[in-house]
Amino acid sequence: MSQGATAAVLLLHGGRADALSPPPRMNLPALRMRPFATAVTRATAHDDVLVAHVRYRYRGWNGHHAHPVADVRRALDELRAVAGPIPVVLVGHSMGGRAALRAAEDPQVEGVVALAPWCPSGEPTAHLRARGVVALHDERDRVTRAADTWAYLARAREAEARVRGVRMPRGGHAMIGDAGLWHRITAGAAAALLGLAPFPDGLGGPAGLDGGTIGPPGPQW
Repeated sequence: MSQGATAAVLLLHGGRADALSPPPRMNLPALRMRPFATAVTRATAHDDVLVAHVRYRYRGWNGHHAHPVADVRRALDELRAVAGPIPVVLVGHSMGGRAALRAAEDPQVEGVVALAPWCPSGEPTAHLRARGVVALHDERDRVTRAADTWAYLARAREAEARVRGVRMPRGGHAMIGDAGLWHRITAGAAAALLGLAPFPDGLGGPAGLDGGTIGPPGPQW
């Protein structure tokens, strides 16, 4: 882990609702995040940004244990010990998106990019005040519900988070269709949340995207 980094992006892969087994060596959800890491690295190539993956102890969320949230918190503690209190953006897919949003209570976290996140009703949002949250979701996703994501963003805005919801034109839950678009928007959003670049044009409406914020009026970009 780099001691000279001035910012960091941590990536969190998806998982299961319940599973106490460790992630397998050939873990497809983790592999899916690699091109996102590559895209973020390229988008921040002129800045000293550490890009790293969070390792989970278990494959599942596991109810009130919320194991991946504890893993993210541990990773943030390790990052702090090595690099100091540098700003961090969390990029999470599915279960990893839920974990990223929960872990955003950490004072170092500037924002979250949530990819097809798992956002069940009742998820807390008060801790997101002044945080940036960008969520990407294909409304044809059959694993997690885009409607739940938009509802979560509405609650986050009420909590004075700065939110942006992006209706992706395709991709499904695995973000395979138009994968390059998912990668580019995610990387651009991560760089923007760190204050290193303006938000990408992809958040403004081309290619059928809806770059508008979701929910009632409130703080926004």
